[in-house]
Amino acid sequence: MSGSSPRPSYAALFRIPHARRTFAAALTGRLSYGLVSLAMMLTTIHATGSYAVAGTVMALFGAASVFLSPARAALIDRHGARRALIPMTSLYAGLLTAFAATAWRPGAPALAIGALAVAAGTCTPPLGPTMRTVWSQLVPDERLLQRAYSLDGVLEEILFVSGPLLVGAVVQWAPPAAAVVLSALLVWAGTLAFVLSPAVAGVSPAKAEAGRSGRRRWGGRALAQPVVVALGVGLSLGAVDLLVLAFAEQHHHRADTVAWVLAALSLGSALGGLLNGAVDWRLSPGARLPLTAGGLGLALLAAAFAPGLATLTVAVACAGFFVAPALTTSYLIADAAAPPGFRTQAGAWVNTAVNAGGSGGAAGVGLLVGHVSLGWCFAISGAVSLTAALVSLRAAPTARSESGASGVSGASAVEREVAPEDVEPSRV
Repeated sequence: MSGSSPRPSYAALFRIPHARRTFAAALTGRLSYGLVSLAMMLTTIHATGSYAVAGTVMALFGAASVFLSPARAALIDRHGARRALIPMTSLYAGLLTAFAATAWRPGAPALAIGALAVAAGTCTPPLGPTMRTVWSQLVPDERLLQRAYSLDGVLEEILFVSGPLLVGAVVQWAPPAAAVVLSALLVWAGTLAFVLSPAVAGVSPAKAEAGRSGRRRWGGRALAQPVVVALGVGLSLGAVDLLVLAFAEQHHHRADTVAWVLAALSLGSALGGLLNGAVDWRLSPGARLPLTAGGLGLALLAAAFAPGLATLTVAVACAGFFVAPALTTSYLIADAAAPPGFRTQAGAWVNTAVNAGGSGGAAGVGLLVGHVSLGWCFAISGAVSLTAALVSLRAAPTARSESGASGVSGASAVEREVAPEDVEPSRV
């Protein structure tokens, strides 16, 4: 990056026309995602009295929400945010409301609760990937786009920390289903304000963009590096929550101390994300990405040798320092790899990778705990991120060589010309 032009600040983002309004609306809608999982779990337990049913319902909801995310993003790319998001979000909010009404009182049928949860998960609107697509349209400067993605990631982290606290406040005076209704209201109101923003109107559907750009499409290979790293980060992070809880129990600490350790993880991620966005890096994103994943892996390896909760907290905070930079850089590379009109899908694949990794990491470490020492469990979780970093090195040189002079690995040179009849969103 050139050092001759003034370095843009985070404040410069909000001087862009319509950026403040659009981002605030998207964050309002995305706060719903910080509430919904805990709210639905507590509601299911309240209605059925069964933790097993609650776990099954949440697994089904999560699977439908995570694995269908690229397909929903393809609808937004194809038809535009306004035409796709309004019906999608209305259906999602309506299904959440139906879920809450069905499970409001004890004795609700588990089958009906599960069916509504799956249906709602199928319609979950991808507000995060769509907002990042809007950022890529609003922000012409590559350095400022890096700051936009970093700020987006940090605030998303705060939303997921504050969401459960809001659920806790609601259940003090109302049944847990009221928190599900609140989640539905937030996502519907936030999405409506988001799509009515003039900034969102400027994001063209894929067919229009393909017509202007010479009928181009993109291949899955361009996403290999960010998706591999996002998957590795998700797997490692999915293991950490359970490992911290097991560590606290093994060392005879109270269960509430776990919250402080996980808060240190979030704080480290927020600081790392803000610093990553503020620095004008000389290394390309494709070169930085394996370093961030490797840093996360090494910090988790260090956690394997923690003798007590204080040292574990420091190691986990250091691990968090690399989380937001790794994910922000993954989104940057995915955005650059996709031609205009396909960027929401690209971001959704990264999103899917990290969320699926989180679920897989939690399930995998759950099988290991009790059979392998906690030190080895932390080491294995760190090794996963290190492996992802090494694997991503194979993709990085190809992306850089194809992108030519672009500062972002995997830029538009990975596109190729195709016949008009071949113009469809890529199905990776």
